[in-house]
Amino acid sequence: MLDALGLEPDDERVYRALVGRPQTTAVLLSDLLALSHAHVDKALSRLVEWGLATMSADARFTAAPPAVALGALIGRRRDALRTAEQALVTFAEEHRAAMTGNSITDLIEVVTGVDAIRHRFLQVQQAARTQVRSFITAPFVALPPDENTAEPVALDRGVRFRAVLDRDVLAEPGIVRDAIDSLRNGVQLRVADHVPMKLVLADAHLGLVPLAVTPAGEHGAVLLHRSGLLDALDALFEAVWRTAHPLSLSDTGGGSEATVEVAPEGPTELDRKILALLLAGLTDLTAATQLGLSPRTLHRRLRHLMDMAGVRTRMQLGAHAVRNGWAEPCESGPGR
Repeated sequence: MLDALGLEPDDERVYRALVGRPQTTAVLLSDLLALSHAHVDKALSRLVEWGLATMSADARFTAAPPAVALGALIGRRRDALRTAEQALVTFAEEHRAAMTGNSITDLIEVVTGVDAIRHRFLQVQQAARTQVRSFITAPFVALPPDENTAEPVALDRGVRFRAVLDRDVLAEPGIVRDAIDSLRNGVQLRVADHVPMKLVLADAHLGLVPLAVTPAGEHGAVLLHRSGLLDALDALFEAVWRTAHPLSLSDTGGGSEATVEVAPEGPTELDRKILALLLAGLTDLTAATQLGLSPRTLHRRLRHLMDMAGVRTRMQLGAHAVRNGWAEPCESGPGR
């Protein structure tokens, strides 16, 4: 547990023993922990050096109060991490300046193999300081959305995520649940009829573009550093984002078909989810499958919504849903 603070396993074992046994000798600790005298003496020396233990004149040891001793150690580690973060910024700027004017081979790195692509995909997100933007298309080769461990960590440190999903992605098993989780965590999602490629951008400094599979069956990708090509991909993302349809989904709380009810004053969360998927372009069958409904139930919900809205066609229902806040409109202005 305390290895993150630099303690060795023996140091932690000895410290734990001391916490409940003040004024203990090295010999007693050695017998208690079944450790050699040499290991206990070494651990006690380190604990005293770090201020985690004190030694009396008669060579008896007592643990320093954990809240004080460990708190100070944690504070020093925290200060060291801040210094490392500052050094990272400095090194990144120096690297960026050094890359300017270099050859094309310094600006483009070819990555081969699924494992290497997955590693670079996570690294790109870890390197972001302000925002991560991505195009998401199927099939998922290197890393499915629900296994993207870098996303929640980056969100926690304030990085903004925006993603455009290819419409066909919404038909992938489990993608609606993943989208709901991402939206709940603050990720902004939009849907486009066609996304030109897979892409992930970290700020305006790094980009990862997967390549087609080679004739030998090996997957590849290109890692791009700041360059005119990366600027073009930046502009491409913003252009697609502006014309994509905002995706708005929410959790229904896991209600089954038999327990879904429509409140008299408006649509339920399930109804809003149905409208969001249909407005995003999914077929009735695909939307029903994603929501765990039968096509008959979905049609019944739509019929009820049309009656509630006082309309006769789905086109009219879509317009009514947008006007009355049942679903978000497609925006053509700048991305949010």
